[in-house]
Amino acid sequence: MIKKLIVLIVIIIMISGVAIAGINVYIIQKGTSKILTKEQASRMKDIDCILVLGAGVRNQNTPSPMLNDRLMKAIELYNNGTSDKLLMSGDHQREDYDEVNVMKYVAMEYGVESSKIFMDHAGLSTYDSMYRAKEIFGVEKMVIVTQKYHLYRAIYIANQLGIDAYGVPAEEIHYAGQESRNAREVLARIKDFFVTVIKPDASIMGEVIPISGDGNITNDK
Repeated sequence: MIKKLIVLIVIIIMISGVAIAGINVYIIQKGTSKILTKEQASRMKDIDCILVLGAGVRNQNTPSPMLNDRLMKAIELYNNGTSDKLLMSGDHQREDYDEVNVMKYVAMEYGVESSKIFMDHAGLSTYDSMYRAKEIFGVEKMVIVTQKYHLYRAIYIANQLGIDAYGVPAEEIHYAGQESRNAREVLARIKDFFVTVIKPDASIMGEVIPISGDGNITNDK
């Protein structure tokens, strides 16, 4: 009896491992063909916006190194004509923690007009950011900026939700804690593979804010 139980457990572990590996490979393969260089992105047509995903701020006014790299890449894309709209999506659910205003201020410091910057104050997860880009901001075609390890999943989610999404990776350096992020990303791909089958609403919804309009409508300060 014990021997049979051990065999069953081993079989379950093996099947689970194959499923985890298979889903991860599938999502990476689906995303790879849609990852562009900034030069390729500049030649794309009808891009509604460049979506920048939040990645933490420090002392209420400084983007983390990872987020700063995303912002610098997005500003490059804005300047090379990929799109004239930036959508900053991040966590601003507490008064004492605000990713999106920090993101906007950095872009403005580099010359981006305030009216061209939209803030999604409820981008609480990668899925929520993609869902809200489509349902709240009306995005149909966009370029996503995040680090490459994360970009595969972001593109996959957006595509599954009906957005024609592409990605340009932020500059890659070795960020502190990256090994644990890579491990979590493996599991996150599994989770979002199934979430995008169900397609639940984002955690927080709200009124429609067309990306074709004036970004200042999203200001809260």
